[in-house]
Amino acid sequence: MKILLTLLLSSAVCFGQQRSEKPLNPNTTDTYIKTSDNLTLKAAFEIAARATQSASSFDRNVSIAVLDASGTTLLLIKGDGVGPHNTEAARRKAFTALSTKTPTLVLLRNAESNVDTKNLNSLPELLLLSGGVPLWYKGNVIGSIGVAGGGSPENDDLIAKAASLTELGITSIK
Repeated sequence: MKILLTLLLSSAVCFGQQRSEKPLNPNTTDTYIKTSDNLTLKAAFEIAARATQSASSFDRNVSIAVLDASGTTLLLIKGDGVGPHNTEAARRKAFTALSTKTPTLVLLRNAESNVDTKNLNSLPELLLLSGGVPLWYKGNVIGSIGVAGGGSPENDDLIAKAASLTELGITSIK
């Protein structure tokens, strides 16, 4: 009886070990893993340089935030002479554009004219001011830029949009 019980327990342990060592079907990994494109730090520096150049055409210094697709800040720059509140405003504009996949000037104007979305400005991280733009690559948002201190809503919007790297397929338009 002891031998029979030992054999039964051994086979159950072996069966359990074999079962746990069985690899997942390689055809199912795409249901567990998703790859995505994302901005790099090098791209963030180039985007900020282009925004700074665009701001100089308006004779303005601006604060700039560049975020990656997950909302992580890659780069945050405070322009000379720009009020300190603009640095946080730039980051929140970039976050708002990334989160909503919408330029913040468009979002602001839509929210003002639509009773159902008017309360978007009550969400703590969203900032409904112009100057935030999502950055697209092959139809996907890969990051965003936020600009503050450009002197007007239209300037902030134009400066942010000028930061596209169109020659690489990174644009502010879907």
